[in-house]
Amino acid sequence: MQRIKIAKTDLSVSPMCMGGCPLGGYGWGDTQREELIGAVQTAFDNEINFFDTADTYGLGESERTLSEALGKNLNDAVIVTKFGVRVENGKTFYDNSREYMNLAIENSLKRLKRDYVDIYLVHYRDGVTPLSVVADSLERLKAEGKIRYYGLSNVYEKDKQELSELKNNGFVCFQDEYSLAQRKNEKDMKLLRDEFQMTPITWGSLGQGILSGKYDKNCKFEKNDRRSRDIYVNFHGEKLLKNLEIVEVLKELAVKYGKSVPSVAIRWIFDYLKGSAVIVGAKTPKQILQNVESLGWNLEKEDVEKLDKISRE
Repeated sequence: MQRIKIAKTDLSVSPMCMGGCPLGGYGWGDTQREELIGAVQTAFDNEINFFDTADTYGLGESERTLSEALGKNLNDAVIVTKFGVRVENGKTFYDNSREYMNLAIENSLKRLKRDYVDIYLVHYRDGVTPLSVVADSLERLKAEGKIRYYGLSNVYEKDKQELSELKNNGFVCFQDEYSLAQRKNEKDMKLLRDEFQMTPITWGSLGQGILSGKYDKNCKFEKNDRRSRDIYVNFHGEKLLKNLEIVEVLKELAVKYGKSVPSVAIRWIFDYLKGSAVIVGAKTPKQILQNVESLGWNLEKEDVEKLDKISRE
């Protein structure tokens, strides 16, 4: 399989990264543990060696499930996990302090059953701890051998300014929401890629599933599915109707190329946002196999432009 290199590292990874949020077993409707484990194993069997998780996904359950599912292949996988979202006494808040980082990495390593994490990300900035202090703390973990590299997730305007002020920018990658359904971060993602030499990694790459082709204007979700909430705009109001227009074009192209609808949506990111890795969550082996269809081919230029245009209008 094709591999891409994470900037400033020796890591060679599959351009598709399996997202571990559903592995937490919370917030994505009904899930079956056997299916989740099967999805991880199917990904690895199909040469996906890149896996993304976080300590807050299912309050550690995602990390545990990922470790169990990878089994004997655990040390052959490139694993990203995150810290910075802290839950205490039923309250959730952001914490980037050195003290919490040290606690968080130890707990993640125990759940993952590994001695180190390949890439450790700051999940969200806490608005208090300067990035220079965060970077220094991450460098300490790197020197201790607990992490190999580090990066940022959910980057904002202030982060770009602080990155430019760092004497030695050791951040190798960043994650942000990006898809045909959500392009508000595109300018910043290209800037971080081109000016800061950080590898872009997209999350929400199928718009939380709206670009899979499974849903229509009457889609409804159970209360245990986060997409039932208005904050998940891709499934509500005018935004939903716009997304369904994009899906119709995806369906046409899926027929043209003989691919699944979600694989065309993912392929567009690869062909449009060059050098990126794409996170795609999955709850079943079948979803993994559909997503893997995005690899090893390219959209024709006119089709890249067609999707570009309809997703901007």
